[in-house]
Amino acid sequence: MINVTFPDGNIKKFEGSFSGLDVAKSISEGFSRNCVAMEINNTIMDLNTKINHDAAIRFITTKDKEGLEIMRHSAAHVMAQAVLHLYKNAKLTIGPVVEDGFYYDIDMEPISEDDFPKIEAEIKKIIKNKEPFNRREVSKADALNFYKDEPYKLEMVSELEDGTISLYDHGDFTDLCRGPHVPHTGLIKAIKLMKVSGAYWRADQNNAQLQRIYGTAFFDKKELATHLYVIEEAKKRNHRKLGAALDLFSFHEEAPGMPFFHAKGMDVWNALLDFWREEHKAAGYVETKTPIMLPQDLWKKSGHWENYRENMYFSSIDEIDYAIKPMNCPGGMLLYKIKPHSYKDLPIRAAEIGLVHRHELSGVLSGLFRARAFHQDDAHIFMTPEQVQGEILGVLTLTKRIYQTFGLGFHLELSTRPEKSMGTDEQWETTTKGLKAALDAFGMDYMINEGDGAFYGPKIDVHIKDALGRTWQCGTVQLDMGMPERFDLSYIGKDNEKHRPLMIHRVIYGSIERFFGILVEHFAGKFPLWMAPVQVAVLAINDDLVTTANEIKMTIEGKGLLAEVDSRTESLNKKIRDAQLRHVPLILTIGPKEKESGTYSVRTLDGNVKYGVSVDTFFDIVLPHIRKKRLELDIFKD
Repeated sequence: MINVTFPDGNIKKFEGSFSGLDVAKSISEGFSRNCVAMEINNTIMDLNTKINHDAAIRFITTKDKEGLEIMRHSAAHVMAQAVLHLYKNAKLTIGPVVEDGFYYDIDMEPISEDDFPKIEAEIKKIIKNKEPFNRREVSKADALNFYKDEPYKLEMVSELEDGTISLYDHGDFTDLCRGPHVPHTGLIKAIKLMKVSGAYWRADQNNAQLQRIYGTAFFDKKELATHLYVIEEAKKRNHRKLGAALDLFSFHEEAPGMPFFHAKGMDVWNALLDFWREEHKAAGYVETKTPIMLPQDLWKKSGHWENYRENMYFSSIDEIDYAIKPMNCPGGMLLYKIKPHSYKDLPIRAAEIGLVHRHELSGVLSGLFRARAFHQDDAHIFMTPEQVQGEILGVLTLTKRIYQTFGLGFHLELSTRPEKSMGTDEQWETTTKGLKAALDAFGMDYMINEGDGAFYGPKIDVHIKDALGRTWQCGTVQLDMGMPERFDLSYIGKDNEKHRPLMIHRVIYGSIERFFGILVEHFAGKFPLWMAPVQVAVLAINDDLVTTANEIKMTIEGKGLLAEVDSRTESLNKKIRDAQLRHVPLILTIGPKEKESGTYSVRTLDGNVKYGVSVDTFFDIVLPHIRKKRLELDIFKD
């Protein structure tokens, strides 16, 4: 009799030979059909693996992230099988799962996306056959013999240690693979080939160039349709295209990865920072500023030289070596040390909009999302041990309030000690427990992200969700005991003795440039009124009324709004259309009737028009809308 223990603690007894699938069926036939694989004693295995000893079992289903990844791995095998059916001389290399899908590198004749329909048709045949995935284990010698005519697989097998090697068969296809896989190809319900590009074997340009075919797969056709919609919508919202179209920012060959912000871009930028300063002042922060270059010795003291120098820029002045700051932390330490502190001074919440530079490889630069020069809305909070939980909760509360203002959801992850780090085990244990306690008190669910902390401390990563459901890691809260020690920071406690403060590093926007780009795509360029680069466009219906339009513009600007007059000799319809294309939230059209009555005709970005709006009514509606930072486009709704 074999005991199988389920995650809820229940135990079932089984006799004879049985598989994970048999256990799933014992729960229900419907449940078993949604099972992808299983975890036995912390090892993920194929569902058809035989169980011959007492085991703790957890089923991985179509609802689990792990299940989706396993299915996509199986889909990569199916795609490779289809390619071999159609291109007899093709030679396979590797086919891993990647974010949002999978790819397979294949040595074959060049193909294009025009070839995808016939490959997808062959894939559908394989899926329809519900071919079972079967694992078999062979000796290294047998694997070498099996792949004697497959140069890439032969090379990979040759590099493996002696012992058992696993192969997976389905239909007429066999691949070298650790697994696991779905029970059969029929579980791949929706698959789509996405693109093809060139890739060198093992990323070495001296090797053969391969065809890298990307695809994605889902358990449900609706999920695939949603995914494809998001991709197409993201193309329309591309921040680089919208940034150029709306005259917000640009990039130039003379400064790779270093964005140039235009006048309209600066209006949005300043709205973001005005809001940030308003919220931080209310939360008890002071704003500071530190130099962009500091001596190399300081970066050695901070630990950046040891852990981060490959990402830094350097210079030499008066025979002294300097580094351009990649982070604001050391400057914040020096500011703390300019005078002695008492426990009565703490916490000190010092914020800084700091320009930093990081050496990113040219191949990974991506508009505002990945730049070499950017600003961080940094803050360093110095505190006593008793204040840690309260300060972390304060940061999380402030973060939540700021993100909600933009209509952004978020989730939290606790990232623990990375392989490359500084500090003692005791410090890491203390700081990790401190963050965990604060997260538990905050009351939101969170994930554990093992080994992804900063080199100087664990951190809470805040992942925002935009209008398309995409997630972006922006905010972070890092608890640090190491850097205060390196800089010998202290305060005088109640006992009149010196003590070491603890410190929080935190950002909310993160990189302001990156956050800017995210907002461009989140709002599709249609910024809410309070942060729009042009809030009001005043359009005269003929040249005789341009003077009146300019007078109205001055009145509007007198209230603190950003306004412009379109005085071009164009038709009113064209002017309206152009203002809509530039996503101006409010369009005022001025004709003889409006001039005579002293009223406005107001068109909002959602297409609604209100006639005969008095000046007082206009400001009574618009000014509170801006002050409350509301997101609605239908500003003059009934």
